[in-house]
Amino acid sequence: MNTGRLPPLARFPLALRKRPVAWEHQRPTWREARPSLIAQALKRAQARPSGNWYVVGATQDVVDSRVVARNIAGQEVVVWRDAENRIVAGPGSCPHLGAPLRDSPVRCGTLVCHWHGLTLNGMSFAGWEPFPVHDDGVLVWVRLDAIGGEPPLDAPVVPIRPALSGALSAVYSAVGTCEPEDIVANRLDPWHGAWFHPYSFVDLTVVDVPDTGASSGDGQDGFAVNVSFKLAGRLVVPVRAVFTAPEPRTIVMHITQGEGQGSVVETHATPLDPDDRGRPRTAVIEAIVAASDRRGFTVARTLAPLLRPLMRTTAGRLWRDDLSYAERRWQLRSTGRFPG
Repeated sequence: MNTGRLPPLARFPLALRKRPVAWEHQRPTWREARPSLIAQALKRAQARPSGNWYVVGATQDVVDSRVVARNIAGQEVVVWRDAENRIVAGPGSCPHLGAPLRDSPVRCGTLVCHWHGLTLNGMSFAGWEPFPVHDDGVLVWVRLDAIGGEPPLDAPVVPIRPALSGALSAVYSAVGTCEPEDIVANRLDPWHGAWFHPYSFVDLTVVDVPDTGASSGDGQDGFAVNVSFKLAGRLVVPVRAVFTAPEPRTIVMHITQGEGQGSVVETHATPLDPDDRGRPRTAVIEAIVAASDRRGFTVARTLAPLLRPLMRTTAGRLWRDDLSYAERRWQLRSTGRFPG
């Protein structure tokens, strides 16, 4: 519907809020955040193909002698780099006597089982078959056809990103007691931003929502938001952002206008094994890929080792709140008390 005014997009990325509004005096958004609208967007997202691909973790976490392990929906998965520095993946149980390969070291690209010394180089071995794996430069994905149950795709549905050669990226990960759909539903509700995260977002207005009749494959099926990222006091960075769901377990925020145009924040939800009480657990793996045409951004990229922890800290603060949102949603759904 494209209503509302764009934020002030000036030569300089920062702006001063003229009349800051107290948190309790913001315009309520509950009438606009219609449960049916969010539910329909979630249903369309769940109908899109994933090709059975799941995000395991960050590319930079898979180093020469380290195994990265996940238990994805009951399937133990290990990922490491072979002798040619390629990422390989496979079952996390040794085919000999079932040792946990997550505890085994990698020597010269070969994973050596710490129980009896059986070696795996990423190729097929009796009782052990590698999984298709994809490294997109930021995240590592693994294809689990037995878990996903969909027609497989040759590669995952990776969102459009800025060129990594000129971008700054960071990956944050956390685990919540909920299901992937609860993570996705959280991001399909942009109206909560300034209410639930006032330390980060102010002056938020949802200016466009999906057509309720949109097909599951409609590339325009997104929520557009004018919002200011809060820096300090009245100092803010106004942008327009669009939230889309390219596949069932992914939500992407694209900055379409304002500072950092083209930058993305990808939120991926990977189902894990249940906890000791049988409750579902989901890993939130969030990739921030930031870009800018400003000269100073080149300097920022050289400071990447210092900036990445700050980016992860910022994402972590938001997700401490948003995981409580997602966990509450699952709790209400599991007891039949979810509204609507």
